[in-house]
Amino acid sequence: MSAPRRAVPALLFGLLLGGSAGGCTAEPPPPSTVAEPPAMTSAAAEPAAARTPVVLLDPGHNGGNARARGMVNRLVPDGRGGTKACNTTGTSTTTGYPEHAFSWDLAQRVRALLSEHGITVVLTRPDDSGVGPCVDERGAAGERADADVVVSLHADGSAPDNHGFHVAYAEPPLNPAQSGPARVLAATLRDHLRDAGFPVSTYIGRDGLSPRSDLAGLNLSTRPAALVECANMRNPAEAALLSSPEGRERYAAAIAAGIMSFLTWW
Repeated sequence: MSAPRRAVPALLFGLLLGGSAGGCTAEPPPPSTVAEPPAMTSAAAEPAAARTPVVLLDPGHNGGNARARGMVNRLVPDGRGGTKACNTTGTSTTTGYPEHAFSWDLAQRVRALLSEHGITVVLTRPDDSGVGPCVDERGAAGERADADVVVSLHADGSAPDNHGFHVAYAEPPLNPAQSGPARVLAATLRDHLRDAGFPVSTYIGRDGLSPRSDLAGLNLSTRPAALVECANMRNPAEAALLSSPEGRERYAAAIAAGIMSFLTWW
């Protein structure tokens, strides 16, 4: 991966992370990493053409996973020297609304909102009726797409009394994209979801952020990547919100705003 377009200003880094994420107390980048703006060599010099931002959306699971257990259970690299299952079927509400359908619908809504702002959006799967792709393929997809940002979309399945969203990022970091930009991305998404009125998780992570070492898609990403668990599908109130088009549009608006906010820095 190429060097960041600009380094994280120390104050912004601290404000976004809030010093509250479990294990997320990274120091600001050393002065040697702070990029200086290029000097204009001529009054007639023209600015370079702006690059269209590319966002990779990774809607979790897939509609055909349940009928292909042998394929989704095969082991693939986890990015930290181990292995884990290619994929899973995901969870569902108690009334049967599946996570794969939720994440697919949410991805379409986020894509539509980002596309309105001229952002190129790539998805890790073409529909909600296939199998996979495996988590290692999803982890490599950002590099293949030359993406500026990678956001994986999920909903959780926990005890019914648990509620709230959390945003996961790879920790400890394995490459430069994970050591700073991914943390800023996670915090920015957290802030926009919280500002949109969604409560942070009561059962995992801290203050809506969850550093993880066990998620292969994040471990293997060489681009800034975060995974959003929007809510607990087993909580009745959150299940009703996730199952409604209006609720999914609210999540999509907050996530798209978070992505665009991150892109203004990155």
